[in-house]
Amino acid sequence: MSIAESIEKYRAELGDVQLVAVSKTKPVEDLQAAYDAGQRHFGENKIQEMAAKHEELPKDICWHMIGHIQTNKIKYMASFVHLVHGVDRKKVLVELNKQAAKHGRTISCLLQMHIAKEDTKFGLDEGELREVLTELDQYPNVRVEGLMGMATNTSDVEVIGAEFAHLKSLFDEFQESLEWTTLSMGMSGDYKTAVAHGSTHVRIGSAIFGARNYSA
Repeated sequence: MSIAESIEKYRAELGDVQLVAVSKTKPVEDLQAAYDAGQRHFGENKIQEMAAKHEELPKDICWHMIGHIQTNKIKYMASFVHLVHGVDRKKVLVELNKQAAKHGRTISCLLQMHIAKEDTKFGLDEGELREVLTELDQYPNVRVEGLMGMATNTSDVEVIGAEFAHLKSLFDEFQESLEWTTLSMGMSGDYKTAVAHGSTHVRIGSAIFGARNYSA
């Protein structure tokens, strides 16, 4: 299946759920093919790779930063990033706010929650989430639009579903009072379960672009 056919397939299947095409390690030609098929939302996990692609590709692309964030690299994306999915500690909010102010803009972001059973995944716990939410007025150039989470890497759909359900319950608790709009959960292997549990954004990469080339 071509990139264009894959884009068409997922967009038809997902309906109102936003497809974020995860293009990390992929050449700009592949992204252009997805763009030509109508895709406008792309996800990268390295800031400098995203910034380089931003320079080469059409400027109406909405760039999503989905990876773990190195705060010293935020300056490279502050002028154009559409949505930062992985805010997993206060230090990131501080630097996002600082760099957004320099560009006279407000950067939209999601707070990343640790919902998986794996220690290797990043994210806030519930106590940290509640603490951050009491301090949002300290970041006038950052707009928190919701939550993001990554489920345990397992084939057990019940485990994945329980983790997504937990994240959805946290989202629902604050959605109305904070005017949240975005719940980012689900990737190539578990997006159907994520959508069933209320995800508004799914991040799909290899199922669209093929296996990633990390040696590039």
